[in-house]
Amino acid sequence: MLFVFRIGAHIPVPGIDIKVFNDLIASGIIFGFFDVISGGAFKNFAVFAMSITPYINASIIMQLLTIVIPQLERLAKEGEEGRKKIAQYTRYFTVVLAFIQAIGMSVALRQAFVKPTIEQYLIVALTLTAGTTLLMWIGEQITEKGIGNGISLLIFAGIVSRVPAGFYQVTEYFQAETINILNILTMAVIGVLVIAGIVLVNEGQRRIPVQYAKRVVGRKVYGGQSTHIPLRVNQAGVIPLIFASSILMFPQQLATWFSGNNASNWFTTYFGWGTAAHTIVYALLIIGFTYFYTAVIMNPVDVADNIKKYGGFIPGIRPGRPTAEFISRVMSRITLAGAIFLALIAILPGFVLLATRIPNVYFGGTALLIVVGVALDTMKQVEANLLMRSYQGFIK
Repeated sequence: MLFVFRIGAHIPVPGIDIKVFNDLIASGIIFGFFDVISGGAFKNFAVFAMSITPYINASIIMQLLTIVIPQLERLAKEGEEGRKKIAQYTRYFTVVLAFIQAIGMSVALRQAFVKPTIEQYLIVALTLTAGTTLLMWIGEQITEKGIGNGISLLIFAGIVSRVPAGFYQVTEYFQAETINILNILTMAVIGVLVIAGIVLVNEGQRRIPVQYAKRVVGRKVYGGQSTHIPLRVNQAGVIPLIFASSILMFPQQLATWFSGNNASNWFTTYFGWGTAAHTIVYALLIIGFTYFYTAVIMNPVDVADNIKKYGGFIPGIRPGRPTAEFISRVMSRITLAGAIFLALIAILPGFVLLATRIPNVYFGGTALLIVVGVALDTMKQVEANLLMRSYQGFIK
């Protein structure tokens, strides 16, 4: 399946002048991020140019709608059947979002069309939508019949496939004496430290102890054991970075499309990528979205009710509302640490450029966060499968 994904990244959409297309996207920051996620498919304007991004957006929107719409909330609580229904709605929504995004992309890049007719717009939009739909199916097949989350592995493969090109670019700079060995070593050390930090924060958790009282049912005694609630430091994952990037990249791309007037020039000068204002707003948005998304996926009231329902309590805390307030207070504190870490990871490329003086090499904290997170999750699933089959782990 991953091999099919890589083949599709090199099959161009019909009716597009690639040379003109590359000239158009040369100055687009948002397009550079798309190209990394799609594994170079966007740069080639291949059938997988939009990658799996519409599916990610559809999944996030459906998660948020589950909180807002009572019918979806009931479906989510119905178990496996409810989750299958929501997954089906997500697929339909993905196709709609992909077609809308493909139409917008076609209109924005109309100068690269060989013959800009209505039929050509439709062909390009349908081709890109079909590519995203096929990727969605491939991801689900990997999840169902393989090891690991298929959608995450597709993003992982797209990002990792750009690594050889990055190494080649650094080698060219070194041969041209634009950089020296000290710059390369500095970048390698920063990379190792960042990966270690990502692993530490991703695996870090605050364990809240929970004690269950003994219950006598018939002739059997239940409960009496101690357990804990693991609250992860980075509960929201990479979602806040995607939210904040989407919000900030949209006005930047509008300024690029309407360049030449005073308003776009002023915006690019003071709020363009790399400026102090952009960096500060980006970091604040990430911190805000981290708190928001953590509150969406983790409800302290539900956790407290479930503990109380099964006769449990947190030592020193009364069941019910005091327990919910305690969990909420702990979550807000550890979420602050996770949010600040995500903000630092997001603004990392600018500092790497200052420290290493290596230009035009993508060292994105977001991409690194995705790669390390997916690698850790996949390794855990491999470990679980090996333990289940042979009672021997992946790492002895």
